[in-house]
Amino acid sequence: MVRLHKGFFGLMAGGAIACAMTAGAAMAQDDILVGLITKTDSNPFFVKMREGASQKAGELGVTLQSFAGKFDGDNDTQVTAVENLISAGAKGILITPNDTVGIVPAIQKARDAGILVIALDTPLDPTDAADATFATDNFKAGQLIGEWAAKTLGEEGAANAKIAFLDAHEAQPTVDVARDQGFMDGFGIDIGDPKRYLDEDDARIVGHYWAGGAEDGGRTGMETLLQKDFDTNVVYTINEPTAAGAYEALKAAGMDGAGVLIVSVDGGCPGVKNVAEGIIGATAQQYPLKMASLGVEAVVAFVKDGQKPETTPGLDFFDTGVALVTDKPVEGLDSISSDEAMKLCWG
Repeated sequence: MVRLHKGFFGLMAGGAIACAMTAGAAMAQDDILVGLITKTDSNPFFVKMREGASQKAGELGVTLQSFAGKFDGDNDTQVTAVENLISAGAKGILITPNDTVGIVPAIQKARDAGILVIALDTPLDPTDAADATFATDNFKAGQLIGEWAAKTLGEEGAANAKIAFLDAHEAQPTVDVARDQGFMDGFGIDIGDPKRYLDEDDARIVGHYWAGGAEDGGRTGMETLLQKDFDTNVVYTINEPTAAGAYEALKAAGMDGAGVLIVSVDGGCPGVKNVAEGIIGATAQQYPLKMASLGVEAVVAFVKDGQKPETTPGLDFFDTGVALVTDKPVEGLDSISSDEAMKLCWG
């Protein structure tokens, strides 16, 4: 269990703190403004994040203002949102950055104004450009699906695997690299520098394709890598829409029943359904509602006592958890079924 300051743990205990507040303290809490800035307002992941922040803000009696980029990669709109929140006197900003480097100057202005800034899901570059990061351990998420794939194939099968990698954006690699490198580590590939792509020389790697985290990119990427090696039998995908596209390409090539393992990360409801249908062999489920909910709690705790949340031991962020989802469990690896995951999914 990660150690956070006392005020933060108190808030995590639910309504007990609120019930014990004096009337004056409750009135002061009504004045707390928290800003949530997501990459877009359409992705179900960020919809769930807004839901978590809104629920917790209502529970704690604080004001929430939500903003979003117009498209994935839209830094300008996020910068404007930060500036608006500074002007509005926000006490905290929760942000999933579109440009992990480009947003940093605006974030520094907010911090200079005394605002607590917490990155959600995607760390800033550098990570300490924010006061804290609440996120999935994406390296661990990759490890889980990599280890599952290796155990499913067995020792000989894993040793002779042909693996295609459908990554996201080469220009913005923070989450993407962690998942990619985690998968390799779990599968038993020497990853070299864990913060870099493409420095591995394992003969089992068919290649990488930048699929943009989208279904059409997954389809095109799978078609491209099949042309490189039609014996591909393991497909790593950055997320579940990419996995769905990869499956369509395999199906079109007559390989949907050929025992090709597709693994992914996210845990959205469509992806979990694809696990149940056997399209995705295993996925790693993350929890956006929890990220945002804990972020709001942390801002309130910061206003109350001035302390910032600490990181999970051994990491440079607060780990909000991840679970392996599969209907084909393997020995020695904890997992939950698609039925269990459907109760926790989003989208």
